[in-house]
Amino acid sequence: MKAIVYKSTGSWYVVKVSDGLEPSGHLKTFNARMLGKFKIDGLTSTNPIAVGDTVEIEMENELEGGVTITKIYDRKNYITRTSPANKHQHHIIASNLDQSLLFATIKDPKTSQGFIDRFLISSESFHIPAVIVFNKADLYKKKEEEKFEMVKAIYEAIGYTVKKISVETGEGVEEVKNLLKDKVTLLSGHSGVGKSSFLNKIFPEMNLKTLAVSDWSGKGMHTTTFAEMFDVPFGGKIIDTPGIRELGLVDIPKQELSHYFPEMKALINDCQFNNCMHTNEPNCAVKTAVENNTISMDRYISYCNILESIEERKF
Repeated sequence: MKAIVYKSTGSWYVVKVSDGLEPSGHLKTFNARMLGKFKIDGLTSTNPIAVGDTVEIEMENELEGGVTITKIYDRKNYITRTSPANKHQHHIIASNLDQSLLFATIKDPKTSQGFIDRFLISSESFHIPAVIVFNKADLYKKKEEEKFEMVKAIYEAIGYTVKKISVETGEGVEEVKNLLKDKVTLLSGHSGVGKSSFLNKIFPEMNLKTLAVSDWSGKGMHTTTFAEMFDVPFGGKIIDTPGIRELGLVDIPKQELSHYFPEMKALINDCQFNNCMHTNEPNCAVKTAVENNTISMDRYISYCNILESIEERKF
């Protein structure tokens, strides 16, 4: 029988049967464990089964509600981070996504553009459309408004959807909720940006603040690496990623980094050299575009910083 994975704790999984309803009208939920070891498409990951996976389950003991996962169906896509335990291994955050949504803030706390760009690169590399939502609009004064408009212009110009909301006042919240309808959405963002307050707007009957860890220190909080999926009342699913501070760019060679910047990818064939890194080479179309302000200087600086941070290793 087919089921969808809603939560993983590392050894046990919470799954819901895709076509079985309880008398309450909710999908039937089971605790499941994995049968043996799974290896997916040669992918070395610390968690072979991820939230969002469609799996085949068999009943162990129906009275106790325990089931065994016997098969993982092919994934439409997935998104990974570097494993907290081993930087050379993958940790699959979630699979079968329609979009990713990054919660960010201009102030209190400020989300760095570098973090936003890394998130977008990860989404691009896994072919997952990304949306950026700036929360705490109620705190904006003239300076913050100008900063938001500048950032919005940069990202909208290269094809991203950017929204400004205030979970506190409700401004823009309905608009973002409409983006979630009937889609599987990965929700991410630093602690303190209002992500769990947003979830409480969607699930008012549940106090989801307990799912997020404020002032996360990263010490002894193993559960923070596990995502969890929730059924959206008006259609769709949200996968929350509490405590994931950095997606980490997994297996992106330096040579390929510019392919995940849409504005650079469009110009790659115009550079003099096929292997142009867009740094010191002559007749570089990307650098010319930066000089002409058709590529944002901030995005180019971000590219250079990320390029420098990628370890040289054999791919």
